[in-house]
Amino acid sequence: MPGRPPDSFHFETKTMPQIQIYSETLRVSTERGPDIVNITPLLDDILFRLNFETGLMGLFVPGSTASLTTIEYEPGAVEDLKRVINRLAEPGAVYEHEKAWHDGNGHSHVQAALLGPSLSVPVRRGKLLIGSWQQIVLINHDVRARERRVEATLIGNKSPAGENR
Repeated sequence: MPGRPPDSFHFETKTMPQIQIYSETLRVSTERGPDIVNITPLLDDILFRLNFETGLMGLFVPGSTASLTTIEYEPGAVEDLKRVINRLAEPGAVYEHEKAWHDGNGHSHVQAALLGPSLSVPVRRGKLLIGSWQQIVLINHDVRARERRVEATLIGNKSPAGENR
């Protein structure tokens, strides 16, 4: 039957109190790129401090030489990702950006563009809805250490007063 979800399709309808919006800026120190920093504990802290229960966390890193993604944050996977990032847009290759600006970071812009500056992560029961081995990471691709800003925006609801998560 057209327009009808398959029998195996399940969705939950939940009446929510008025939607609220919160924002916070994180400041994260990074080393020369590609430097991969696990920011999951910082994001968990925001949820805890706000007593945020259900909704969506939007993340954005301003700047054209940084990106956000998820990975299993363990040394092997982190090194593998760094190696692949440098293969996708190799440092030392010829970039038109460097011909114009002579700043040596043409590859940094391309790497960041390929990975992207933003993520949206669901929040349920006060926790980021990510996999057991999945962490959210900030990547600095630039040729120098940088302090990066990550803009976090939460849309949804706090836990009812006095309710423990």
